Amino acid sequence: MIRYALVCKNGHEFEGWFPGIDACDKQLDKGLVACPDCGSVKVKKALMAPSVASKKGDGAPNKAAMAFAAERAKLEALRRHVEQNFENVGERFPEEARRIHYGETEKRDIFGEASLAEAKELVEEGVEVAPLPGPVRNDA
Repeated sequence: MIRYALVCKNGHEFEGWFPGIDACDKQLDKGLVACPDCGSVKVKKALMAPSVASKKGDGAPNKAAMAFAAERAKLEALRRHVEQNFENVGERFPEEARRIHYGETEKRDIFGEASLAEAKELVEEGVEVAPLPGPVRNDA
């Protein structure tokens, strides 16, 4: 038996036990695995911490690696949520963020690109911005 960390299209994380790697892949491909939270069958494997033996050699998982993987999965879920639900304004981000802040356009959730200097200027002006964690999408 093998345990996988899984995540549905809505970002819900859960575990699944399978007889082997092939069985997991086949069940996911056929939509036979459903999220226990929302019922979505659009499920994929999530990042998992490897099971690393401790110094004692007892095969216990490395807790630091597991914690890191869990936090990374949360950050990736946050990035996916923003990319799926916010408007991508690209390189116009600093200008559009200012327009929203000063009430020159409707308030809405946006994301885009800004240099470090541009981000600092926005923060100094009181515009609420934050860096988006995770790798930059190549398909945008």
